Amino acid sequence: MSKNRRCCEYHLGTLGYVVEDAARPGTTLVVETGRPAMEPDPVPAELVLLCEIAAGIRAARSSGWTPRSDNSPFELRLSAAD
Repeated sequence: MSKNRRCCEYHLGTLGYVVEDAARPGTTLVVETGRPAMEPDPVPAELVLLCEIAAGIRAARSSGWTPRSDNSPFELRLSAAD
């Protein structure tokens, strides 16, 4: 699978990130934070912190994401309050 693939429908204007196992790429995790990004500026108004990414990975794992499987991208939508 190519790392440059498009996989999901994104909601423009929300901040998100994508996670993939570096050692053995498999099922990509696509996280939408629910926080607004400033449009049309290509640089988000806020950054996603490492602790938020770790929490997103934990939430996805508890919801069934298996990063080393060869499945379709796993989408996780969080609320801005998470």
